[in-house]
Amino acid sequence: MHRLLLCLILLAVPGWAQDSSSVTGKPPAGGVTGKTGDEAVSPEVAKAEAAIVKKDFKSAEPLLDAWLAQHPQDSRALFDSGYLADAQGRSDDAAALYKKALQADPKSFDAEISLGLLLARIGKTREARPALEAATTLDPGAAGPTAKAKAWRAMAQIDLAGLDGKADTDQASIDLLEALKLSPESIDDTLMAARIAEASGDAATAETAYRRALARTPDSNAAQAGLAHLLIAQKKYPEAEDLLQAAVKKSPEDAALVAQLAAVMVAEDKADALPLLQKYHQQHPGDAAMTRMLAQVLADAGEYAESDQLYVTLLGTQPKDGDLWAGHGQNLIRQHRYPEAVKAFDRATSLDETNGEAWSGLAFASFQTHQPEITLHALTMRSKYLPESATIYFLWATAYDTLHDKKQASAYYHHFLDSAAGKLPDQEWQARQRLKLLDKAP
Repeated sequence: MHRLLLCLILLAVPGWAQDSSSVTGKPPAGGVTGKTGDEAVSPEVAKAEAAIVKKDFKSAEPLLDAWLAQHPQDSRALFDSGYLADAQGRSDDAAALYKKALQADPKSFDAEISLGLLLARIGKTREARPALEAATTLDPGAAGPTAKAKAWRAMAQIDLAGLDGKADTDQASIDLLEALKLSPESIDDTLMAARIAEASGDAATAETAYRRALARTPDSNAAQAGLAHLLIAQKKYPEAEDLLQAAVKKSPEDAALVAQLAAVMVAEDKADALPLLQKYHQQHPGDAAMTRMLAQVLADAGEYAESDQLYVTLLGTQPKDGDLWAGHGQNLIRQHRYPEAVKAFDRATSLDETNGEAWSGLAFASFQTHQPEITLHALTMRSKYLPESATIYFLWATAYDTLHDKKQASAYYHHFLDSAAGKLPDQEWQARQRLKLLDKAP
């Protein structure tokens, strides 16, 4: 069903909205609908709303508090007080006040959508979605259908992300189509359609949407990044590089674009990736994600000491990141600092037992420090998460051989020879020599 809906979305509205504000933005003071004054409002509440419009929260708050102390069921005042808390970043207070406003007036569109948007903004999507869905059934008042469309768009974002981490692309498509029935299409809508298509595995529709967005808004970083991600996934590296080179030239501070361009260059085995990342790191040393990427590229380039300095820096602020400890350990191995590597990999595996690469590193480093028992334990743990390989079979064999377990050593040397099949001549020669000796041994 989703493909038909996505096609309808892409054809839904020819015009483009001038205002593509985020669906999780805060409502205007006085209500999402911008109350017209048709309903009765006390002079005190009106005065408070006027202060809110001017962002004079210090004046507004005592006026609302005093009024609510005498009129605790005034839905409008409760909503205004909730908005005030929301604007000041007091999310829990705001949510509680929006809920009170709904208890006082279950048909309050302002309170319902504001509650849903707030909960979505702070990550409580499981609670946010019912509130947003309820808002779509209420009268939005003076704000008209555009305000209701905001609820549908927020639900599309939630459904695309998935309440349980699994995208519901069919429902996200329905949500977005409902929004487009109520308000003009924006570039954000086209990008949403592209992401829905991509999540559902419809690369052709996703590409059409991304290119449509770029045709309308050529400088859209989100559209450029989205299309580049799609091209990279399809291994269309030259086309992705051309797109990203132009995008980074216009937006050199955009970390996502720089990271994508570097990833493409790495995939193409181009040396330009390293200076690109180094330049960005010099300008933004606090960008942890890019520092991590630079550390990996430096290691791949053989600059192990320089790479390790970055890993150590990152570990200073992220000491419980098992992948960082594993990267640090790999650099230590390459610098032949095996005892330190053992400690790094031991920390990595204690933080994440499922990290097969860290178990591999621990197995190798412990063997180099003459601890074959630890090597065998690490290999046993590794086998739970990663398939065996020729080099791993050889490590099994040599560890058992060191412990004088002739039966197991012989078996693993044979596994190694079958797996290597002439690709590792030096180790294969060694394995055959050891097998001859083991066969002769009593």
